[in-house]
Amino acid sequence: MVDTVPAEFHLLDERFRNCDGDFVVERLHTGARKTEGPAYFPAGRYLVWSDIPNDRLLRWDETTGAVGVYRHGSGYANGNTVDRQGRLVTCEQGNRRVTRTEHDGTVTVLADHFDGKRLNSPNDVVVRADGTIWFTDPSYGIQGDYEGNKGDSEFGGACYVFRLDPATGDMRIVATDFCRPNGLAFSADEQQLYIVDTRQDPSHIRVFDVLADGTLDNGKIFAECDFGRFDGLRLDDAGRVWVAAWDGVHCFDPDGTLIGKLLLPEPVANLTFGGPKRNHLFITAGASVYTLRVTFNGAHYPAAAIG
Repeated sequence: MVDTVPAEFHLLDERFRNCDGDFVVERLHTGARKTEGPAYFPAGRYLVWSDIPNDRLLRWDETTGAVGVYRHGSGYANGNTVDRQGRLVTCEQGNRRVTRTEHDGTVTVLADHFDGKRLNSPNDVVVRADGTIWFTDPSYGIQGDYEGNKGDSEFGGACYVFRLDPATGDMRIVATDFCRPNGLAFSADEQQLYIVDTRQDPSHIRVFDVLADGTLDNGKIFAECDFGRFDGLRLDDAGRVWVAAWDGVHCFDPDGTLIGKLLLPEPVANLTFGGPKRNHLFITAGASVYTLRVTFNGAHYPAAAIG
């Protein structure tokens, strides 16, 4: 029997009226310690996510419904994404690095140091069409041994946002004034980048213009959290921002207005869109992973840049 909970779409603004979907939310898996980093692979029709304290990645097969261990000994993986070549890119909090799993299963280390210093504990990651990898580096994984390995920050406690070009090895800091940078996502045209600062009071999302040279400019607060703290986020094809919070998933209009929520029984950590039409919403929350089909679609991003 499929484990389900009611789908509670909470309308706060008429612009949220047509944002709904299944009447129930399906629980794909439970029994984890802390789920995070859902990444959907369209070619294989499966979802990978992190169970951080258990130091493993799990995998759900869309065709069979089976859940199994994708990798045990994951480096206390947190955020994951799929690059334009269909490869898994992972933030390994415990190993203090960002890695890429190649098609043959080998793991390539993309970043573990900057300016001779070890990274804190990479948290979340996105890949742009030009192949550059953008990730946040708060200190959660080095604060204790629960979801990483206790250690010292080699940046004097500073937590940065990085941009890495794996083709050239060029790595740079693109944001320096975050308390705990966390989830991040590009607009559909990749001209703006949304970044969560979880530990600011209140927890909020900032949005930046992405300039031609790969730097960020014109940063401003896009939205503030009204329940707990923000974590991961994604955009849909109408430019709405869907962000994880303690009571569920909050939906913001492109102008920054909170227009509605999808309420869930566990605190939400992250989310992603999947399925052939990008209308299958996957949500990591507490000990579980939830999913439902929705009446909107995830943002359609440009294909990989050529040459």
